[in-house]
Amino acid sequence: MPRELVNPPNLYNSVQYGFSHAALQHGGRTLHLAGQVAWNAQGDLVGAGDLARQTRQVLENLKGVLTAVGARPTDLVRLRTYVVKHTPDKLGVVLGEIKAFYEGAEPAPNTYLGVEALALPELLVEIEAIAVIP
Repeated sequence: MPRELVNPPNLYNSVQYGFSHAALQHGGRTLHLAGQVAWNAQGDLVGAGDLARQTRQVLENLKGVLTAVGARPTDLVRLRTYVVKHTPDKLGVVLGEIKAFYEGAEPAPNTYLGVEALALPELLVEIEAIAVIP
């Protein structure tokens, strides 16, 4: 396995919140994924005003990039999640979609950031990632 997730027993259980404390890369090639937003293949916004639907589309886009190089979500070693005008009620929405994205596998480390805005006003969430490809 090209990645080893690190969740020390002396730290809090981060996996229940949808992320691991760290990922250790063992060989392989590194794939740096640009921040993905909720645009479909035609460049149209998916889920206007709907944080859950936008997050789902963002993750579908990440999965599409991973698939293009023969990788899977379990090859991710890092996520950074940017949410516009974050409030605590948004956390469960976004992390629920991320948890579903992993399909029961242990999640990669993720830094969740509240931001004032993204590149365009209709965008509610953006996720960038790093994967290690065996």
